[in-house]
Amino acid sequence: MIRIIEANGDEKKFLAEVERRAGEVNAEVEKTVREIISDVKENGDKAVKEYTAKFDCPDPQYYRVPDEAIQDALTEANEQCPDFVEAMLNAVENITAFHCRQLREGFCVTEPNGVIMGQRVRGLDRVGLYVPGGTAAYPSSVLMNAIPAKIAGVKEIIMVTPPLKDGTANKDILVAAALCGVDRIYLAGGAQAVAALAFGTDEIPKVSKIVGPGNIFVATAKKLLYGVVDIDMIAGPSEILVLADETANPKYLAADLMSQAEHDKLASAIMITTDMGIAERTRGEIERQSAELSRREIIDRSISDYGAIIVCDDMDYAVELANALAPEHLEVVTKNPMEYIGRLDNVGSLFLGQYSPEPLGDYYAGPNHVLPTSGTARFFSPLGVDSFIKRSSYIYYTREALLDAADDIILIAERERLTAHANSIKVRKDDE
Repeated sequence: MIRIIEANGDEKKFLAEVERRAGEVNAEVEKTVREIISDVKENGDKAVKEYTAKFDCPDPQYYRVPDEAIQDALTEANEQCPDFVEAMLNAVENITAFHCRQLREGFCVTEPNGVIMGQRVRGLDRVGLYVPGGTAAYPSSVLMNAIPAKIAGVKEIIMVTPPLKDGTANKDILVAAALCGVDRIYLAGGAQAVAALAFGTDEIPKVSKIVGPGNIFVATAKKLLYGVVDIDMIAGPSEILVLADETANPKYLAADLMSQAEHDKLASAIMITTDMGIAERTRGEIERQSAELSRREIIDRSISDYGAIIVCDDMDYAVELANALAPEHLEVVTKNPMEYIGRLDNVGSLFLGQYSPEPLGDYYAGPNHVLPTSGTARFFSPLGVDSFIKRSSYIYYTREALLDAADDIILIAERERLTAHANSIKVRKDDE
């Protein structure tokens, strides 16, 4: 049962417990992942295939998924479940429209003295997309990762996903990959797939960045390989925070809290409200609705360990707590939700009003659902087009322009005791 906490100091102890859960390091997992990374670095595809046989499927039908298998999955889905394909296409349209607005342009500045400076913006050459398989298969994550990469101008997207027990790929994942233009797909999962993308093998090409969700082994591999390759973020357990006043509907509040609690036993589902009656009715709705949900055991554990309804005196304090927690998802279910946009600074994605539940963002609306967790919304942003670009600058000075700046540059360089820097300018200045 979810606890109700009155805001008298106990709420801060609870929020500290939630924060600690994501910071724990599993030394045994890290040791195992280091061994896997080392093995893949040395033995390449042989090691990847051995781990696949050990952990996922002893006899996959293929290593690289044939293009015809991808198209067959899309054709089959069109025939057997056209509504699913149409829903995915609608989501693609919304996600594409939103992310196209994030596109940056380079610039070039020409000064009257002949100086030319500018910035180039272009997509990364190759990106790796990790997609969980099996029962925890999320085709929506394929869309959220691949679409902004394509818009950014990434030349090639390499997807890795573990095989099912029958040796094939999850067909919903293949459908999503076909709809958003993934270039190559390999049946490989876990830390071994992440290592293959980071180092490259004979068959799996080396990438510049790895994105996508995964279990603790995948997350640990991404963390350990950051620097060898760029990554999107270190994702922690899912989390939702709901701010609610007396106008909120407890039925909706309970449903939204459980929508995140069902992800993982470590997920956190927290509500802050100014109304004790809303708190009590929401708790009752959780009890009633959870009885009919397929992942009730996970929901009950998550809500019992890391869920709470905090009752405070006013919304000002609720906003203060929300900014301190910096949640992945934040719903504002109040009489005038729009007034909080400028006050909630630390949040991955903001959902405003009673008809903007978090799953709307997970699947359909357009903003990305790959969001910072574990309080990192204080300094990280959601995945987007910027995540897949690189910028570089260029400078052109005429001789006269350099001479005008020479004394300033020499002075700064000498103050830093970098005499070779200063000399690089001096030799040009002296060559008058």
